[in-house]
Amino acid sequence: MMITAGELNRATLSRQMLLEREPLTVQDGIRRVVALQAQHPASPYLALWNRLTGFAPADLDAAFAGRSVVKATLMRITLHAVHADDYQDFRGAMQPTLYGSRLGSRFAAAGLTPADAEELVPELLAYAARPRTSAEMQAWAEERLGAEKADGAWWGLKAYAPLQHAPTDAPWSFGVRPSFVAAEAGPPPVGRTVEPEALRALILRYLAGFGPASVADVAQFSMVRRAPVRAALHALDGAVETLRGPDGSTLYDLPGAPRPDADAPAPPRLMAMWDSVLLAYADRGRVIPPAYRPLVIRNNGDVLPTLLVDGHVAGVWRQVDGRVEATAFHPLSPETWDGLAAEARSLAALLAGRDTKVYSRHHYWWAKLPQAEVRSLPL
Repeated sequence: MMITAGELNRATLSRQMLLEREPLTVQDGIRRVVALQAQHPASPYLALWNRLTGFAPADLDAAFAGRSVVKATLMRITLHAVHADDYQDFRGAMQPTLYGSRLGSRFAAAGLTPADAEELVPELLAYAARPRTSAEMQAWAEERLGAEKADGAWWGLKAYAPLQHAPTDAPWSFGVRPSFVAAEAGPPPVGRTVEPEALRALILRYLAGFGPASVADVAQFSMVRRAPVRAALHALDGAVETLRGPDGSTLYDLPGAPRPDADAPAPPRLMAMWDSVLLAYADRGRVIPPAYRPLVIRNNGDVLPTLLVDGHVAGVWRQVDGRVEATAFHPLSPETWDGLAAEARSLAALLAGRDTKVYSRHHYWWAKLPQAEVRSLPL
């Protein structure tokens, strides 16, 4: 069976609840979309506002406080908010990636080895049985290893050890100074070997939220090497089906998963920074026109808040003086501008009493954008 580029786009939007907001709890909503990128504390809130009917920020506050939703370094060695029930599988699937990325470089330069890490992790987790600030964790490393090794040790362990971020501050649950707490999951994974069952679980969750997708797409989303991803997909024979993509590539999906028609209506959205739909595929043309990719995904890894129009990135937005400034990279219809204005008014309700300058420290990127149509949408 072949699937077109338009159908791939609509499949993504459907599963990510971007064709229509849905009446789910924050916990169920996060499970549906798999994971929400959380480098900026506001982004999980804006991502759920785009996807859930009647989303109340206080509900996500409560989920973080109660640890039914957790924030941790996971896929792509990046901060994500995930359902607590998914954390252990996601962390197990990421084990070799975190081992390779965090136990070399500065950790090794401090004179420490992977064997040292395996010895230190249980002690660190015992210390982090209650929330600890980064300064407290640094002090623990210095007391345990000495000043010369402490910086490198904490740099490696804060992502390698199964630690989660503890809520610290308003308005978005997490402030600029992180605190850490030991994960409540089972014993910490060790070594550099992927946990096959965990990787298969991650792949099934990914296909449910982002499929159909290729081996390269799964590897891009997770930063797990393609060989174990391919082996895991083969082991799932019968639980997944294959399709032929528009370029002839092999795509995998769950049988019976929704794949709307290419002309299914897709309303405009004001997407959060680093929204997962922009980063979940090796071929990001599913959602981002190739010409616009360098405009919205910057060389340092920043992914700007975007206008999503008819299912594709059409520009960027920011808050300026109590309004949404929308920059469109190509002409938009009057009806589209009306839809974006309605989204801006809805965004005002989300931000009321929370943050009137969300993402403001990233505004310097706007000076690097090409000339385009700019409209100010009242909040």
